[in-house]
Parts: sequence; C-alpha cells; structure tokens
Amino acid sequence: MLTFPETHQDLLTNECKAFASLATVQPDGTPQVTPVWFDTHNGKVRVNTARGRIKDRNMQQNASVALAVMDPTNPYRYLQIRGKVVNIIEEGADEHIDSLAKKYLGQDKYPFRQPGEKRVIFEIEPASFQRMG
Repeated sequence: MLTFPETHQDLLTNECKAFASLATVQPDGTPQVTPVWFDTHNGKVRVNTARGRIKDRNMQQNASVALAVMDPTNPYRYLQIRGKVVNIIEEGADEHIDSLAKKYLGQDKYPFRQPGEKRVIFEIEPASFQRMG
C-alpha cells in the first residue's frame, strides 16, 4: 500500500478543512466531479454520501476514482490521488458523516440529513499521487 506524500500530509488532517474534488466514471464513460468532505483512515481516503446519489451509483459500478485536494490557503498547492474503491461500508456511516460535520462545520451532527436517507462510506485505496507546490 502507498503512503501519502509527507510534503502534503497536512492537507489530509482533521485540522485542515480542505475539500476534495472527487472524479468518478459514469456508465457512458464520461467523468463526473463532485466536491466532497473526506478524511483518511489506515492509509485510505474515506468519503461519505447518501445512497442513490450519482457518485454512489458511479463508484458501485466502477471502482476507479481520482481526488484533487487543494490547499485552502494556496490554490496552487494540491495533491491528486488516483485509486480504487476497496470497501463500501454502511455500518458507522451516520457517525462518520457526523465526524465530518465536526471537521468542516464545527457541528456535532450533520445538519443536512434528509428523512429516510441512508449514508454510506466509500474507502479508496491510493494507487498513485501527483503533487504540486
């Protein structure tokens, strides 16, 4: 398993509120990009979404993804991560989105939850990195 580049590990901490642009592949082969909250755990990038959303459907059908994480203080510094979804986890997904709400909004509970929404965590194993700055 690859380790995150030391020069850009600060972008992956809970103290940094960097968003990631998540690129997935649609069924017709075209790319789809969504800004997402994320964290890392055991060398993997974790993103959380609701079942039925485009990124959920795309990552279930095609595990290949890319993320671009820009430094919120310097947009010319970023880390690109290419990899594959290796785990799709429902258990603990509600708690995970609450922890991301704490990181990004300073709130204990995710405030945008919709009635009947089922959350899911996608774990992405990095295959390569590109860094700038």
